[in-house]
Amino acid sequence: MALISVGLTHEGADLELLDRMTVLEHHWAKVVRALVSHRNISEAVFISTCLRTEVVAVADRFHDALDDIVATLSLVTEVDRSEFEDHVSVHFDRGVATYLFEVAAGLKSVVPGEHEVLGQLRRALDLAVDERTAGPQLQALVTHALSAGRRVRHDTAIARGTTSFAHAAVETAFDFLGTDEGVDVLVVGAGQLGAGVVKNVVADSRFSRVLVANRTRSRAEGLREEVRDERVEVVDFDDVDALAARARVTFICAELAEPVITLHSLGSSSQPRLLVDLAVPRGVERGANDLPGVTRVDLQTMRQRVDAALDDRRGALEDARVIVREEVDRYVDEQRARGASGVVSSLRGRFDDIVATEWERRRSDLEGLDEETRALVDSLVRGVVAKIAHRPTVVLKESAGTDPGARLADATRQLFDL
Repeated sequence: MALISVGLTHEGADLELLDRMTVLEHHWAKVVRALVSHRNISEAVFISTCLRTEVVAVADRFHDALDDIVATLSLVTEVDRSEFEDHVSVHFDRGVATYLFEVAAGLKSVVPGEHEVLGQLRRALDLAVDERTAGPQLQALVTHALSAGRRVRHDTAIARGTTSFAHAAVETAFDFLGTDEGVDVLVVGAGQLGAGVVKNVVADSRFSRVLVANRTRSRAEGLREEVRDERVEVVDFDDVDALAARARVTFICAELAEPVITLHSLGSSSQPRLLVDLAVPRGVERGANDLPGVTRVDLQTMRQRVDAALDDRRGALEDARVIVREEVDRYVDEQRARGASGVVSSLRGRFDDIVATEWERRRSDLEGLDEETRALVDSLVRGVVAKIAHRPTVVLKESAGTDPGARLADATRQLFDL
């Protein structure tokens, strides 16, 4: 059984393709069930965010698994595989661990060190566990990745400064507004990203009102209670289009099946407005930048802004990579040691089964033995078997955690049909 990861990210695909390949979170369960319905895939975790649509799986055969995963992504996104399969990134075995640990550490994010990815990975694993598509192998992998991500943020300066889309988005709004005060802000979405935007916004006094809209109104109200700022108001999600026409700054931070802000509404006012569109897919109808007074920025703009802000954190990025390498080595060693322990246990069990089977098969031939003699023969047989098993057991344990040890474990499984 081998690890494989297949996905599309901002590093290999443009934003338009990523938009089309995004799967809203309430459909993730359907995706993991579809993945494990393939005979070749025994475990699967799926995550789809604004800049990442990814599958991590345990499979029997690499090439068959790759084909099954690509076919499933095509099915659930309704995007023909010919349009995206040349853009997928693929990792195998140890490469999966290295890649996933880098993702958890924030090294693969547009904003290195951002925190949101840890919550996304946690939710993806929890859902896969609930759907029984994540078994021991993927649970161990993702759990260790999350631990590595937390260590990176604790032990390095990677999380200093601009560390999230929320932070970068609000800084963009500050630049747009200049010295203006008494500004109304609309935030669409009260999830992790929307909550981050609201918390960054209320930290600045120039905003007079912060309107929060979410499909589930109670979630927006819960965010208002958490923030405890009298400027925060909860508004109806159905009013977003009209409110965006009047707000100086609008942040769209939600998963959306279609744009919620239209050109028709935006065209009703000519006052300067900023639309920070972090929605997946896009939250603003195409062509907004052509309207008088309207400025729309998207994830690509955020990427450029963050790149400029990272100059003082280059050393922290390398420190983070060192930690990732250490944690990957530790994970691989643990898995190999656990695998060797399982092989040793299975090998001893197989030998015990052989002895028991032979005793049963020769029962009639040994009926004349008294109890003392029978016990002596049994002890002799088991002693011989134990001596035969001793050297393989020692070598397997001593070589656990090494490449030769992994090959020995595989060979033992094949030789003894474990």
